Amino acid sequence: MTSEGAHTFTKYGWLVCLWVLIVSFQYGYHTSALNQLQAVLTCKVADATAPMYYGLPTCIPMTDATFSVVTSIYTLGGFFGSLSANIVMDRYGRKGASRFSAVLTAAGSTLFGLSSSVGPLILGRFLVGLAAGLGICLCPIYLSEIAPAKIKGNLGVLTQLAIVIGIMVTQGMGFGLATPRQWRLVLFISAGISIFQYFISPFVVESPSYLNRKGLVDQEKLAIRRLWGEIHDVSRTDPEERDSEEPLLSDGDNATERPSTGRQPAMTIPQLFASTGLRRPLLTIIAAMTSQQISGINAVLYYSNDILSKSIPELASYVSLAITIVNFFMTFPPIFLIERVGRKQLIQLSVAGAILSHLAVGYGLNNGLVTLSSIAITTFVMSFAFGLGPIPFVIIPEVAPPHAVSAISSVGLSLNWSSNFVIGLIFLPLRNFLANGDPMKEGRVFYLFAAALLCSTFCFSKLYRG
Repeated sequence: MTSEGAHTFTKYGWLVCLWVLIVSFQYGYHTSALNQLQAVLTCKVADATAPMYYGLPTCIPMTDATFSVVTSIYTLGGFFGSLSANIVMDRYGRKGASRFSAVLTAAGSTLFGLSSSVGPLILGRFLVGLAAGLGICLCPIYLSEIAPAKIKGNLGVLTQLAIVIGIMVTQGMGFGLATPRQWRLVLFISAGISIFQYFISPFVVESPSYLNRKGLVDQEKLAIRRLWGEIHDVSRTDPEERDSEEPLLSDGDNATERPSTGRQPAMTIPQLFASTGLRRPLLTIIAAMTSQQISGINAVLYYSNDILSKSIPELASYVSLAITIVNFFMTFPPIFLIERVGRKQLIQLSVAGAILSHLAVGYGLNNGLVTLSSIAITTFVMSFAFGLGPIPFVIIPEVAPPHAVSAISSVGLSLNWSSNFVIGLIFLPLRNFLANGDPMKEGRVFYLFAAALLCSTFCFSKLYRG
């Protein structure tokens, strides 16, 4: 049975997928973890009768600006995690990088959960971001390298699905745990999940493609047998065989980047920037990842309670939960549509819906149309979920040759985190600046997001030929 006949995983293969997806789950978990906890964490909702609980303060006083720093430091950690992912993945393997991500998440979550002042909060949040940055780079690559050829595109969507499940879980937990005495449990639960992931890792196989690159052919065969059930054609995972196929982003220069024989060593980031033949794949991933963040998705996920609280104070948290539930269900259609409709078409439909939603959110907030604002934020998340969310992760291993995939992923996701950091840090101040103190003008910031998304997606469409 050849690789072309491999349609799906063994049961063990699916368990490996679930193990790998924990890193993406943690990314989503911590993206949204502070949204529901903001009021109780910053002492806007405090327990005056019990300022201490088990020796720790029940809240930590901070201004909106300080809370923005605590929130956005996660993305700064993510930037450095993604920037170093290339080195970690190629030196310790995909499995080793996953374990390292689990250790950082457990340490950061525990430190955050035990904090009694802003300083440890920031350090813990930074460590969790470092883990997320590493994890979000390795997860799409790992999935692509262990996936049977027939379901590669469909399986790639699971990265985004795991992210939105993490987001939804923390939003739901906020209803029961966003209290002065219980908010720290949100962080301890995350630490427990990562500790579990770490201790399960000895039973998980390394990526066959990585083993092949290291010349560990016997281990590669064993991994393939466990993942797919039989010994398939080993050339299925041979990087040089795949390099010899026509790449998705092909042009004449690419031929100079692929030698005909011998295993090609993993490319470093400086070598990537010096390579003219890989410029188009690199720029494509940069444009895709930047568009994902410029859409403003994380501003909505970080601050949806704050955005809606002035219009519907009693229902803001429920709308935030509804947003994450919608995000979850709208991540399923791309699993079935990605091979039928195509990557580029899904992105274009997603962007069109996101831009129209931004315009509607801005108009609704500026004119006191509460229902319109709530519905438009929900349709924005729906639009993001079926295109802008999953597709950038799916195309990373498709546009990049195997020897350069780690480097391109690191650069693209580092810029993704940079954009995320800037947007998380400036969203509230920028909204207030554009509103000029008028609550009926707080929708102006969404017009800015619509314009920026239009420009970045235009660049992506010019570069991507999928």
